[in-house]
Amino acid sequence: MIPDQTAPSGSDLILVLNCGSSSIKFALFDALADPPPRVPAWNGKVQGIGGERPDFGETGVAPFAIPLDSRNPYRGALDLILRRVRARMGSRRLAAVAHRIVHGGSKYFAPVRIEAGVLEDLRSYIPLAPLHQPFALEAIDILLREQPGLAQIACFDTAFHHTVPQVEQMLPLPYAVWERGLRRYGFHGLSYEYMSVALPERHGDRARGRVIAAHLGSGASLCAMRDLRSQATTMGFSALDGLMMGTRPGSLDPGAVIYLMEIERLSLEEVGRILYHESGLKGVSGISADTRELLAREADAPRARLALDLYVRRIVREIGALTAVLGGLDMLVFTAGVGEHSIELRRRICEALAWLGVSLDAEANAAQATTLSRPGSAVLVAMEPTNEEWIAARHAQARCPISTRA
Repeated sequence: MIPDQTAPSGSDLILVLNCGSSSIKFALFDALADPPPRVPAWNGKVQGIGGERPDFGETGVAPFAIPLDSRNPYRGALDLILRRVRARMGSRRLAAVAHRIVHGGSKYFAPVRIEAGVLEDLRSYIPLAPLHQPFALEAIDILLREQPGLAQIACFDTAFHHTVPQVEQMLPLPYAVWERGLRRYGFHGLSYEYMSVALPERHGDRARGRVIAAHLGSGASLCAMRDLRSQATTMGFSALDGLMMGTRPGSLDPGAVIYLMEIERLSLEEVGRILYHESGLKGVSGISADTRELLAREADAPRARLALDLYVRRIVREIGALTAVLGGLDMLVFTAGVGEHSIELRRRICEALAWLGVSLDAEANAAQATTLSRPGSAVLVAMEPTNEEWIAARHAQARCPISTRA
């Protein structure tokens, strides 16, 4: 039985949904203050959707198994979250739902209120982000049908990178392809947008210099920032590009894809499955996409060690490339699941960057401090927990009427 905690009365609430293929993260923000508090009033996650043992976890409660209808487990997970939201609202009003949308294509560069036309546009981008886009749109569609008057705001992961110069957006393909919208977009923008807010608060003007933020999770990318604006990023046209990830390869010679299809006679669907679900850490190790499991196994599993070596090598190589684009480096920031929690992988990455002037403080790293470098380090190394949900809530608040303000 899920314990019930009714929220106090007095103001509107904003629900943020971050929908993936097998999980839905959610957060409920008090909209009384402007901007909303950075710590949500309530948050949690349904994970393992579509698997054998889905579970539900929320603020103050350890995850526990939940039953989901096998015919439509995703709908069941969303219904569960919405029931829990209603249980906590009390007399308060849900002013808006903000959605993290991975891809806004070449049309959407700022958050937008969703209506039928916008939803159809976003469906056309599903092939560019098949692990995330269709599931976020399913949640939007359900809410549009069941609560058509409820404001829903799409917040795009691609939007933060709209500031990169054209030379970084272009692919070296025929120019007509650029005119049709085939370009490098970049992702994890809500996370990098939060870095642009949090880093100067914690580190002052240093954060306005030449900064590389490393969003390392099951998906992973780097963003080169100057004056808190994106200048270049490792993900490109799709979320397959750039760094090696949990199940995705990152940058790949397109000839390898042609080979798989022409010589090994794999279908487009089979190649897509390999690229999105069977590559990266999982594919190389043959064990897992989870760095924690691979670190625990690397002593007796050579492929686990090989996968981690390749993972670190690709990160270090891309940091070097982005440092060249920036003309130097003042700050390196780790964020997201691996970046925030893996002491060992941060150590390996930083040791490989010693040539750049990175000097890691081992004690600070082990203590999960927010500043990880030694005082004399030429590059300030930091760890900053991301807060994509708060960024989305702030955008929703700016675009919806809030009934009660402080």
